[in-house]
Amino acid sequence: MVNPYHLEQRQTLDLIRDRLETVPEDRDRLLEWTAPYRAFRAGASDFLDRHFHAVCTEKCFRDRLSACCSREGIITFFADMAVNVLISDAPELDALGAVLDVPNEGFKCVYLGDRGCLWRIKPIVCEMFLCDAALSAAFDGDPGAAARWEALKEERKRFTWPDRPVVFDDLETHFMAAGLTSPLMYLHNSPGLLRVKQRAGVASRPFEHRRSDS
Repeated sequence: MVNPYHLEQRQTLDLIRDRLETVPEDRDRLLEWTAPYRAFRAGASDFLDRHFHAVCTEKCFRDRLSACCSREGIITFFADMAVNVLISDAPELDALGAVLDVPNEGFKCVYLGDRGCLWRIKPIVCEMFLCDAALSAAFDGDPGAAARWEALKEERKRFTWPDRPVVFDDLETHFMAAGLTSPLMYLHNSPGLLRVKQRAGVASRPFEHRRSDS
């Protein structure tokens, strides 16, 4: 039997796929809306490939020496799933659903396949997590790269941290306005993130009132 982690992931995947198939005009609107975030992710991915691919592949993926990509330890936000569904094709999404339909007998993340992550755009927590060993190996003697990494971490907040209008919150709001809910809607359900919004005086906004720079 699959566990609650798999069930909530599968529920969210199906919810987003069904909505975009039922209301196809949403796809173009949401693709335009999420374009700045996807551009940020492309830049972050290029940077990580240049500086971390070799060390992370050997230390974490191949030799299994790290807790990265641990079993059922990957935090996925609703927005992570929504963005990935938007830019993935049907076979890729079918593959995600297939791994969620069976128990995970391994010690690694259910989404980790023989060639790496099955997501086209992996969850932001996965993309931006780097252990101390990897940071030390990649940035040794390269202050410019270290500074760029700090800048990427700050840029991430523009899309994910709800002390201002952010696309991660807006995506949840848009689907909730259509009467859809998911346990992965942490920006509306997490007490900690709700406190962040309350302290900042940020209210969730309907789709039509989004800001283009969020």
